[in-house]
Amino acid sequence: MRNVFRIVLILLTVSVNIGCDQVSKTIIREKIAYGGSISLLNSHLTITKIENSGAFLSLGDSWPPLVKNALLLILPILAIMLGFAYVLLRLHTPRLFVAGACFIIGGGIGNLIDRIAYGSVTDFLHISYGIFQTGIFNMADVSVMVGAGLILLNSFLQRQQDDGQFI
Repeated sequence: MRNVFRIVLILLTVSVNIGCDQVSKTIIREKIAYGGSISLLNSHLTITKIENSGAFLSLGDSWPPLVKNALLLILPILAIMLGFAYVLLRLHTPRLFVAGACFIIGGGIGNLIDRIAYGSVTDFLHISYGIFQTGIFNMADVSVMVGAGLILLNSFLQRQQDDGQFI
């Protein structure tokens, strides 16, 4: 019964990440024109609709179609499948690591859905605060970054615990 609950939590976490991403992108696609912009929080947060046919910061946007599909579709699908298998089958993996992996998997699936359905990924969030600037990103990217942060935190806590210096 415990394993069923664990699998349900994994599927729920991945699904919520996909859902948040896809709902936010649907709203942006329906309500904001391409290149349209809305400033929030004294212009520290801007919603700007763009379509990214490349990867992070449009990397690979001009690659030949075969290379682009291999690196931006096939490779991510394989990585997501392996990640999913890992979190489902490794029963004694720390919870924080599993949560982080679920966020990464959910974000990856969210961006893959866009890439398959639209040929590009809808990005729309930009943060500007003093000298801190981001590229334009989406909620799937947030999921991936949060997931990476959780995995790093897990690694740090495991190391502290292994060294006997657990806080």
